Amino acid sequence: MLASMHSAAPAPFVRRDRGASRDPLDLTYGIEEEFFLIDPASRELVTTPSGKFLRACRLRLPDRVGEELLQAQLEVVTPILHSADHARESLSELRFELGRIGNAHGIGLVASGTHPLANWEDQRHTDKPRYDQLTEDFQIVARRNLLCGLHVHVGVPEGADRVSLMHRLMPWVPVFLALSTSSPFWNGRPTGLFSYRQAAYDEWPRSGIPDDFTCEEDYAGFIDLLARCGALTDGSFLWWAVRPSARFPTLELRIADACTRLEDSLALAAAFRCLVRAHLRQPGLGATRTAFSRRVIDENRWRAKRYGTEASFIDEEAEATLALPDVVERMLRLLAPDADALNCEKELAHLRTIVLHGTSAHAQLALYRDQRTRCLSRNEALLPVIDWLAAETVSATAGRSPASPPSRLRTAPAR
Repeated sequence: MLASMHSAAPAPFVRRDRGASRDPLDLTYGIEEEFFLIDPASRELVTTPSGKFLRACRLRLPDRVGEELLQAQLEVVTPILHSADHARESLSELRFELGRIGNAHGIGLVASGTHPLANWEDQRHTDKPRYDQLTEDFQIVARRNLLCGLHVHVGVPEGADRVSLMHRLMPWVPVFLALSTSSPFWNGRPTGLFSYRQAAYDEWPRSGIPDDFTCEEDYAGFIDLLARCGALTDGSFLWWAVRPSARFPTLELRIADACTRLEDSLALAAAFRCLVRAHLRQPGLGATRTAFSRRVIDENRWRAKRYGTEASFIDEEAEATLALPDVVERMLRLLAPDADALNCEKELAHLRTIVLHGTSAHAQLALYRDQRTRCLSRNEALLPVIDWLAAETVSATAGRSPASPPSRLRTAPAR
């Protein structure tokens, strides 16, 4: 970069050309967003959503909404996307429709990596064979998986090795975490991290930064070994921060926290699409790796989850650190030709807005800190945070301007 979970989408991802002359680098993509379901009065999670609510979701959003490991969560999945405008229209509609269904059944929607007040011990897992098996196999790790993320699939042209591509763009992956952090609280307490979701997710095996597989054949051999030894069934049980999809001809970004703001989701998805395109367009880009590289990437991932946009990242080649704003500017310069070709300059420019004003985690912490100065208890101070999350999750889809975020927090600890 600086140098050079288990859930599957309910709708298939295939490349569908709109005309025979389609540019192979005009990459299709798809976005998956996970949400918490809350009781708007208590702000607590809805541990067992009603059958009527779930049936309404399936009826109004067929093949676009899926259940997660825990019943208090749902996932929405866009159709195959061909442009940034298509993404905006699809994701906005999905948030709006799910929010409207929820309103009709007394359920609110929250997009964040963790729910500030929720207790994992109160949750129930979804009764499906895959989730039953995960809970049996992973025990408390599965039961604690009260986490929501943003996943982005980008279609990779036939003949391109997705594993080689994955490793060449891997140094940029922690940037997507830093720009998406939305999980500073856990079990009613500030964690001191901007993405506790990533810390909790590290409890799972086969997560984090993947090992140095040389190619898809090498990667498939690893899956085959684990399958023959009974460790997994297929590649969907590899929960890396980025991975070749087991079901679709895509590269899937998984590191990002669920983005509270719709604009942030759209920006990160467009940036990942451009990043894949840049590395397809320039076969030598990111090809140099050393014995240090994987560990440097993981160190930058730690910095992203600890500090969010306040992080400084290690530049292995320069043997120095770069502040995130400088890293983002470097990324934008690299991706400028791709943003132009894919007509998503506006979406990528929004990355600067995130850097300037902070992520959802910044807004949550600033609001919480303000409430605590009024001598409120931790739980009392978190109620306005959840209200802000719920309002912001659907604000841009309802024709309203997003709520003004609280003043940005910079390093001041929350208590």
